[in-house]
Amino acid sequence: MIEQLIAEATECDFKVALEIKKPKSWLKSVSAFSNGIGGTLFFGVSDDRKPIGLSDVQKDAEAISRLIKERITPLPQFILKPLQEDGKNLLALEVSPGRSTPYYYKADGVMEAYIRVGNESVIAPDYIVNELILKGTNQSFDTLTTDAVKKDYSFTLLEATYLERTGLRFEPSDYVSFGLTDKNGLLTNAGKLMTDQHTVYNSRMFCTRWNGLEKGSIFDDALDDKEYEGNLIYLLNSGSEFIRNNSKVRFVKEAQYRVDKPDYAERAVTEALVNALIHRDYIVLGSEIHIDMFDDRVEITSPGGMFGGGSIQEYDIYSIRSMRRNPVIADLFHRMKYMERRGSGLRKIVSETEKLPGYTEAYKPEFSSTATDFRVILKNVNYHLSQKDLVSDQDCDQVSDQDKSQDILHAVLDFCITEKSKQESCSFIGYRNLTYFTRKYLNPLLASGQLKMTIPDKPNSRKQKYITVRSE
Repeated sequence: MIEQLIAEATECDFKVALEIKKPKSWLKSVSAFSNGIGGTLFFGVSDDRKPIGLSDVQKDAEAISRLIKERITPLPQFILKPLQEDGKNLLALEVSPGRSTPYYYKADGVMEAYIRVGNESVIAPDYIVNELILKGTNQSFDTLTTDAVKKDYSFTLLEATYLERTGLRFEPSDYVSFGLTDKNGLLTNAGKLMTDQHTVYNSRMFCTRWNGLEKGSIFDDALDDKEYEGNLIYLLNSGSEFIRNNSKVRFVKEAQYRVDKPDYAERAVTEALVNALIHRDYIVLGSEIHIDMFDDRVEITSPGGMFGGGSIQEYDIYSIRSMRRNPVIADLFHRMKYMERRGSGLRKIVSETEKLPGYTEAYKPEFSSTATDFRVILKNVNYHLSQKDLVSDQDCDQVSDQDKSQDILHAVLDFCITEKSKQESCSFIGYRNLTYFTRKYLNPLLASGQLKMTIPDKPNSRKQKYITVRSE
């Protein structure tokens, strides 16, 4: 019987005996279960799930009820069930997921909210407590009204994208009905995230194409490195473009035709980025979405774990219930047809990847989450193919890369018609990695004599600038 109950429990903890003098040892799990997806505490059971038994079940049950009422606030919903296993008396404390979060453990003038991280109950960090407070009052970050006035900001990209994707104009009344402003013209957080200006500091995306299969030094091991900030549509477009620019579409020659073999499914990439943007936690200060590209995969990591608690590894993505951390943003992206159906994003990532030529189960996308982040891993379906099997667009890619490099070199020369610093030139081209820019573009122009230093005797001078050499 106990094995069946353990299997059915969303989360579970085991206690050999009931601690009366130090009840925090198990009450913190009551707090964590209430703040998450619920769970069950088994008393009289060892950590290896063996029934040990309780000497006085009735007395222990009364003590459990009393201590929960005294030390957990607000009072959570729970059920105590007496059990028998191998002739041993046990107790199962079933705690329901709470609606009035956060649930605190209180004693000695201290109030602490707990959450589950793996198999442990740990003190919730401040930003998770803030999110639990919003959840407990039926609010979300994106619905909160700010002091920003709509007329002080522009929404050109939002309105143009809405028209392009729906065929409809974004009317002034839509700002209120879609939850971007209140009736007094004050922006909600969702509205601030859709302005052309960068008004929410955490609305950022860091993208890196690493050389090889692991992360290294950003200065030495990054082939491409970009940072984006601002409007969520801009972040979506920029992230998609970064992945596209650092991927290849190869092809295999058949008898009468060729088969295109992209590294990643474009629709799967879009779904993964949309998932990161609409479900991420914007409360976490100094946080951003990360795109890390390697030779064999793309990892997209967003702040905030599963909104309802638990981890994605515990769920079947084909039956998971949709829970939206940012319902206003999710609804807007649905209206703009970036999302086909609420709750189907992860399934869409898998199904679109399965359509790729050469797909096998080994390339199935992976999903993982912790209490603090959510990660999607897309596999490069061309990584393990031998070069002889791929008459890839490598030649075309090389020509394309050469053309791109030539365009950048010409752009640097045009920019340096007047004296410019290395940092100014690097920023103008759109690179953040100064070492890569210097090695890839600046040094070849200096070596060819097309560019010269303004202080050639002191090449490392902080006042060093560069100017294009005019041809006679």
